Formats: sequence, structure tokens, C-alpha cells
Amino acid sequence: MGQSELLSHSLQHNIETLQSLTGNSSDIIVRTFLGAGGLPMAVIYINGLTDSAIINDNIMKPIMLSGLSNENIAESSDDHFRIVRDQVVSICAAGEIMRWDAFILTIHNGNTVILGDGWNQGISASTAKWEQRSVEEPSSQTVIRGPKEGFTENIGINVALLRRKIKSKNLWKIDRRIGTETQTDVCVMYLKGTANDEVVAEVLERLDRIQTDSILDSCYLEEFIQDKTYTPFPTIINTERPDSVAASILEGQVALLVDGTPFALILPVTFFKFFSASEDYYQRFDISTFLRILRLGSFTVSMILPSLYLAITTFHQEMVPTTLLISLAAQREGVPLPAFYEALLMEVTFEILREAGVRMPRAIGSAISIVGALVLGQAAVDAGLVSAAMVIVVSFTAISSFVIPASNVAVAARLIRFMLMMLAATLGLFGIMSGIFFLLIHLSSLRSFGVPYLTPISPFIPSNLKDTIVRVPWKLMNTRPRLFAKNNYKRQKRR
Repeated sequence: MGQSELLSHSLQHNIETLQSLTGNSSDIIVRTFLGAGGLPMAVIYINGLTDSAIINDNIMKPIMLSGLSNENIAESSDDHFRIVRDQVVSICAAGEIMRWDAFILTIHNGNTVILGDGWNQGISASTAKWEQRSVEEPSSQTVIRGPKEGFTENIGINVALLRRKIKSKNLWKIDRRIGTETQTDVCVMYLKGTANDEVVAEVLERLDRIQTDSILDSCYLEEFIQDKTYTPFPTIINTERPDSVAASILEGQVALLVDGTPFALILPVTFFKFFSASEDYYQRFDISTFLRILRLGSFTVSMILPSLYLAITTFHQEMVPTTLLISLAAQREGVPLPAFYEALLMEVTFEILREAGVRMPRAIGSAISIVGALVLGQAAVDAGLVSAAMVIVVSFTAISSFVIPASNVAVAARLIRFMLMMLAATLGLFGIMSGIFFLLIHLSSLRSFGVPYLTPISPFIPSNLKDTIVRVPWKLMNTRPRLFAKNNYKRQKRR
């Protein structure tokens, strides 16, 4: 029997069909009993996903102790079904189940299904309860000043966190269920009247086009719906901070929440959004502006510093002061490797240490990465394999990559770094500039749901520069970004 078939009138046949469809799994509990009037009935749920107290107190006791007589049962099974659903079961959310696919999905969501002999449908009762993580401070996006709460793996809690921040009737939520096997709940949230309706329609269309068996994390959706696949730069922001998502929704962007992951997706985005942090809006505008410039500078350093060092020391020594050049030459006197292989060895070694620090147990991960970097770096210099200047360059490059708030942009910089190092080793500064021009052309070609990636620099929109590299005071940010909020451009009255 297919899962799209209808339920039978026979209780025994329905129980046998369920056992056949689920392989008689031991955690699927089927509790048969006699209801009021002696009607054979059953409650079906999955152990570990439900609250047994609710099942006992709000389902089984009311049915067993109800005043239904044999006459009520004999008159019509449909009437009896409606009486049990509407008058007996004391559950706030109760619905009808008529097909087996909905039946299976209902019990896997933690709900309980009530069946009765003679019914060709079941009652779905909301009894979900399982162990879950409470609302805690985000581990990947900490702030000194600002809210300390982060998303959890429960999509219902995440939606409630956003509802608590945006108490507006215009905060709309559209649900989707994606994945033929996982049946993952996904919701689209946006501010009606502010968000671009074309962007919302495009998001829903791309979600509806997804044909896959599983969605286990928001990253799955990100790869399915992004504009361009083959690019190191992300075109969708992921965050586990409700305040960041709420602020983006208020600007006219769209948020995607996925059940089972604390990371929400924000779209459309621009390149400069990845260098903004939540804390920028919780402290003075001048400090926020300084930090944004520092992040952009650190991003540039993390990309080009090793390649710049290679190009200058290999092809353009005339650019280095004579005293510094003599010092660098003395350090490299006993190094057997060319400068490119020396830099490549150090970069790969640091990437291995970085990954080891992430994968090791938390108690010793940081110690391994710090001690490993110190010991290996000093030992490599003492052994004459690398120069001290190269260790300094690689270390400062790695530290700069940690300044970037968005980890996916930092990873893109790490990948581009190796490409620029190869260009610098072969063509010098000309190779570096050629690579940078290629990157700028590539960035200019990117779109995020129709929004140019380098907005507001290209195309140049002066009104959007208030919250890009520079953050002006709040009283001057009286408009929203034009390409995000086409329907409601004004944010506040001009003072």
C-alpha cells in the first residue's frame, strides 16, 4: 500500500498497515483501549517525541471517562468522530488525518494520532515534547554590548524570538516543507509592505523547485537557491543572532529559518554587509565606522599580504629600503627553499593547525593550535627551513582573517590568497594586480536575488552609503536601502 492511500474504516487494518509501513518499529507505540460505550480505539505516537502526561491526562482519560453512550456510537461514526475531536479531547490543536503520508509525518513531528473502529480518519493531537537546547548566547557571533540570545534548533522558538522583537502585523510568515525523506520545515519571514514582492516571489519559486530527499541544515538551502554556484564569495548571509535577522527584515530583506539548525539565512545581500556586525549598531557611530574600515583592511591583508611579500622580495627588491633588504637577505641565506615554496609550506601548515584546533576537543583544541604554531614556527626558523620574516607575514595574515565577522567571507579570502601567491611567484606585482582586477570583474558580475553584489559602490547609490563602510548616526539614517525596500523607502522622519 502506498503512503498516499486513505485510512481504512477498520481499526485493526489501520494498525497492521502502520506496522507494515514502518517495519514494526519498536519506538512507535500503539496503545489500544476501549473508549466510552465500548468502542475499540487506539492512540499512536513515537516514544521520545511526545509528552506522555498530556496523552494520559488530555486524551485517554477524557475519552475513557466521557459520557458517550452506545447510541451515540451507533448513530454515525462521523458524528462520534466529531464529538471526540470537538468535545472530548482537551488539546489546544487537533486536526484530521485522512491519508497515510500525513499520518506518518504527524507522528514524526511528535503528535499523537487517535483512531477509532469505524472511523476512516484519525485525530491529530498536539503532544510534541523532546529534549532541546535552550536559548543561549551565540557561540560564533559574540558581542560585548547587545542581546545575548541566539537561535536554537527549534524553528518554533526561533520564530517566537523574531515575533518578540518585531511586534507588527506586517511580519508575515510563509511555510514550506522540503525533502522527501526528512520533510524539513522551512519558513520565509519578511515585512509585508517593506520587502520587495518580486524578491519574495523569487525566493518561494526557488524553494518550490528544490527536489531532494533531505534538508538537514540551512547550508543545503543556501546552495540550492543561490544565484551563482561557482564562486568563492557567498551571496547569502547566515547568522544565529535574532537581532541581526530582525534588523535585516526591518530593512526589507527576507529571512529563511530551517528546522533543526540555529543558523538563519538573510537575502538578498551585498558584499559590504559581510563586514557589518550586530555590535556596530549598539555603540557610537564613529567607533563602528573605525571597526568597519579595520575589517575591510584586514580582509585585504588576509588576501594579498603573502603574495605582496613574495612579489617584492623576488621581483621588486628596489621597492624595499636597503637596510630592510639586507636584513631579509641575511635571514634567507640558509633557507634551501624558494620564497614561494617557503610561503606555501607555512600557509598549508597553519591551515592544518587551524583545522586541528577546530576538530580537537574544546578543552585542548586551543592549546594544541597555539603551542603547535609556536613550536613549529620557532623550530622551522631554527632549522633553517623558513625565514623569520615569512613566519611574521603568515602569522599576521592568519590573525587578520579572524577579524572578519562572516566566516564564509574569511574562507573565500583564504582560497584567493593561494591563487594570488601563485600569480605573484610567476608574474610579480603585475600578476597580483591582474588577479585583483579579475576579482573585481567577478564581484561586479555577481547578483543576490537581482541585487548587484557591489551595491552601493557599483551601481553608485549615494543614499545607501550611510550604512556601508561608514555608519552615520541613527538620526541621519532616515531611509532604507533602495534595492531592498522598494515598497517602503522611508524609515523615519527627517529631523
